[in-house]
Amino acid sequence: MARFRLLTPDAQYPDDALIERRTAGPDVDWDIFRERDPARLGAAALAACDAMVVWHEMQVDAALLDRLERCRIVVRAGVGFDHIDLEAAAARGIPVCNTPDYGTSEVADHAIALTLALRRGIVSYHQHLVASPQQGFDYTLAPLVSRLRGRTFGIIGLGRIGTATALRAKAFGMQVVAYDPLVSRGTEIAVGVDRRDSLEELLEMSDVVSLHCPLTPETRGMIDARTLRHMRRDAILINTARGAFVDSDAVLAALRARTIAGAGLDVFPSEPPQIGDALAEAYRTRLGGLAGDRLILTPHAAWSSPESVADARRLAVETAMLYLREGKLRNLVNVLAAVGRGA
Repeated sequence: MARFRLLTPDAQYPDDALIERRTAGPDVDWDIFRERDPARLGAAALAACDAMVVWHEMQVDAALLDRLERCRIVVRAGVGFDHIDLEAAAARGIPVCNTPDYGTSEVADHAIALTLALRRGIVSYHQHLVASPQQGFDYTLAPLVSRLRGRTFGIIGLGRIGTATALRAKAFGMQVVAYDPLVSRGTEIAVGVDRRDSLEELLEMSDVVSLHCPLTPETRGMIDARTLRHMRRDAILINTARGAFVDSDAVLAALRARTIAGAGLDVFPSEPPQIGDALAEAYRTRLGGLAGDRLILTPHAAWSSPESVADARRLAVETAMLYLREGKLRNLVNVLAAVGRGA
């Protein structure tokens, strides 16, 4: 039986790849690193790997790919792959696959949780009661409380997570509308939501706007000062997808000017936020009473649960080994690389 060698350059788990080793089997050797800088990776490990399972901490660019002398596949242990140079991998005959079938429930739950935290005042009430159980015992202190039933929940991106979020919002009695120019017409009928054919139309009619699309050149920065002006003054923005969708300075300006009511953000353009980041500083200092009352931040945690982490680890390795052993690809994201290296 042939032996294989797998590399993880930026492992996001504390153990010695217990799930990965069990999933791959006894004929697989591993090199596990927890780095962000490719220069800190061992040259021997890079040259020897048959497959690389990468998380989100390391840029996989042409320079790194050139060091993978025998690598036949790169698998992203997660959904987003904007940190991987797909064209460079394709040019080298390396297929890139992701792991979209984990964390769907968790991210959808988190989007709804952020909505509830703002619309039911959970964090706001908590903060006021921590400060003073007596003076904080006042249901009028949370500024964004409103009934959800009958409100409009706008979803940008009607893929797996967008669909799961739509079903949850419908369960609260909300009218759900969706904008996604990439999904086939009729998808909205199957899900039981209404389609809108322009981003601006969805923004103008939604009480909650929740982002669930992939990061592409078209979606990068799509929520900026211009598009925020299309949102209702009493609407809230939820982002559990990718930080680069949103101009955080524009969101902060809109919150301060009260041209939108609130925002719940789990992802940021730079993670963790850089020191001096205006939105992060406004949150830290509770500028204008934003933090908790009208702005809630979480640390790219929407995907996270013990079950979700285990799924991402197991499924990513299954994908790599399926290709190495049987030449079968699943969840391919760079079509030109389908021929691979001697699969």
